[in-house]
Amino acid sequence: MARAKRGFKARRRRNKVLELAKGYRGTRNSCFKTAVHVVRRALCFAYRDRRVRKRDFRGLWIIRINAAARAAGLKYSELIFGLKKAGVEMDRSVLADLAVQDPQAFEALVVRAKSALAAV
Repeated sequence: MARAKRGFKARRRRNKVLELAKGYRGTRNSCFKTAVHVVRRALCFAYRDRRVRKRDFRGLWIIRINAAARAAGLKYSELIFGLKKAGVEMDRSVLADLAVQDPQAFEALVVRAKSALAAV
């Protein structure tokens, strides 16, 4: 009776890991045992950082909006509150993009926010 060598399924599983480890240095990209460890770790970081990226971008948008709002004479919190009172439903990514790409449109939003704040 011949011994069972696991066949192509095990090879396919190993090759999948080694494929993910391409570009790593040293034995990390060729030695299966090492590659399993570093690939698993890399996938954990990738999963975590896909969520962290969203937090980082939101922070960046808020910084940009705040800078543009202060240049127009309002604080960030006052601008957001004024826009909410004025019924302007724009998310922070769009506001930040307007602040950078189209300052006149952003200025118009600031004017609306100021008028809404004055009415409160």
